[in-house]
Amino acid sequence: MNFWQDYINTAVTFRRELHRHPELGWSENQTAQRIRHRLTTLGIPWRECAGTGTVATLASGRPGPHIALRADIDALPIAEQSGVDWTSHHEGCMHACGHDGHTATLYNTAQWLKAHEELLPGPVTLLFQPAEEGGHGAKRMIEDGALEGVQKIFGWHNWPAIPLGQAVCPQGPVMAGNGVFKLDVQGAGGHSSQPELCRDPVLAGSAIVLALQQIVSRRLPAQSATVISITSFDAKSGVTVIPDRAILEGSYRLVDPNDQETIAGLIKEVAESTARAYGVTCHVDIHPRYQPTINHTTEASLFRGILKEEFGPDVISSEVRVPIMASEDFSYYLNEIPGAFALIGSGTGEVRHSVPCHSPKYDFNDALIPHVTRIFTRLVGAPLPE
Repeated sequence: MNFWQDYINTAVTFRRELHRHPELGWSENQTAQRIRHRLTTLGIPWRECAGTGTVATLASGRPGPHIALRADIDALPIAEQSGVDWTSHHEGCMHACGHDGHTATLYNTAQWLKAHEELLPGPVTLLFQPAEEGGHGAKRMIEDGALEGVQKIFGWHNWPAIPLGQAVCPQGPVMAGNGVFKLDVQGAGGHSSQPELCRDPVLAGSAIVLALQQIVSRRLPAQSATVISITSFDAKSGVTVIPDRAILEGSYRLVDPNDQETIAGLIKEVAESTARAYGVTCHVDIHPRYQPTINHTTEASLFRGILKEEFGPDVISSEVRVPIMASEDFSYYLNEIPGAFALIGSGTGEVRHSVPCHSPKYDFNDALIPHVTRIFTRLVGAPLPE
């Protein structure tokens, strides 16, 4: 019998089951139950971790290095438009980032490793982590002991902007750190025909947007990879009414962890001083989120070598600029123990496999499941399927 193909078929079915039933961060209760039921069926011991997270371990008594593999399990508050037969059954919620595929791939790895457990050189821990999408799930997993005894950790993310068969896994930063901010601009409203009697928060807010864009070009070194984006501007009012208030929100990305405090300080300085110039006030609320995801040299080299074994010598894309300016809470793990994180291409030209993550038209490319399972299998030193 072709057990390998049976495993893949089971994993694809599981992936599509998860896709139909997405759950947001810290609410992944049914997702956790599905994962745990399948682990129990395989005979793999597991424990709850950080509420909806799950930690499973194989070959716990083996003498070799203890390696962890991680998948994230949460979905996003997006209304799906992919048109696939396994479209989300939960209105306004979908797996728009491929965490269903990451979870199914780690489950497929669990199937294969359990069947060859006696051949594993050392313990393997499988982390099914909640709340990656801004919920600091990795931090909570670590606080709940997910890395106890673990010596190295590896993870990955599918990436539609990279063609299937290519990947990136650099030494050093692979993904950026980030933070979010909210600017509450308070003015004095009135009739639009008499702006001189008002203090216009819309005009001031517009000036703040333009001024913030000059932080990157004029206040930070050119060598500093940084992005500042205003993503929301809310000052709704009547067509003849200058409002009292405008709310601006946005995010920033950085590569050097030491820039986190500097960027936050500059956003506050520029927003408040610009507001004063327009006769209004601005309250600045800034929340740093994730640190940059920075690969360890030895582990990144190992990961790249295994990517070449799986996809061929030209797998490492020379066209993708790294670090990617998106963010990942895998950074928490890499701040604790050695490890590496790869972005593995999923793009095929088909719309659902090539639109960006977080698009309502996105769907995970199931062709990645066998590839990444073999990559994980190599990383932990288990025998490969023929």
